[in-house]
Amino acid sequence: MRLDKYLADACVGSRSQVKQLIRKGLVRVNGNKASDPSMAVNDHDTVECNGDPVTYRDHFYFMLNKPGGLITATEDDKQETVLDLFPEKIRKKLFPVGRLDKDTVGLLLITDDGALCHELMAPSHHVDKRYLLCTDKPMDEDDVKAFGEGLVLSDGTAFKPAVLEIDLDDVCKAVITINEGKYHQIKRMLLARGKEVIYLKRLSVGALELDGSLSEGEYRELSEEELQLLHKKRSNLL
Repeated sequence: MRLDKYLADACVGSRSQVKQLIRKGLVRVNGNKASDPSMAVNDHDTVECNGDPVTYRDHFYFMLNKPGGLITATEDDKQETVLDLFPEKIRKKLFPVGRLDKDTVGLLLITDDGALCHELMAPSHHVDKRYLLCTDKPMDEDDVKAFGEGLVLSDGTAFKPAVLEIDLDDVCKAVITINEGKYHQIKRMLLARGKEVIYLKRLSVGALELDGSLSEGEYRELSEEELQLLHKKRSNLL
């Protein structure tokens, strides 16, 4: 791989920016100053820029605890998006996997891996998604049964069976597991049962669970173990 592409893919800068860094003598390969942007490098080479090690990766994977008030989009002229939380030098590569409503918080995977996005979010793949919710009115066993059988709204919209687990200490609180992602699905399902969702937080997507140490608005890269869980899921889908 060309050195300038290696650096650009590692989000050191754009292709033109990294070429300037190379020509200024700020890039070293295996301890030697590099001067040619077309120089071939591989994963076994040690690359440094301004004295800092540069690690090449095929893709980026971030776990974000999405805060309320941000829209799930790559860019917007009027509203702040979840990608505005990330450094500008890598933001252009990233996109959110799936969508959370503006007022919904919790787990959101941010990546540049389009194949993973499709495999996790395609309706035919039935990936479970768990949410914590609070409603304005108590929920009961009739709601549990209705969700377990699947709901059909008055407009004909059909929702597949979902698992509703009501908190016995607070029947206005529950955890719901769904494996589809229709527009405002959980809110519409509860509204059909006469309840309004006043709080919604995504806890997990497939085997990936929200890190409880992340405050809203914080993110981190996925661990190797978490990446293996995602890749295992991908293997099962293929």
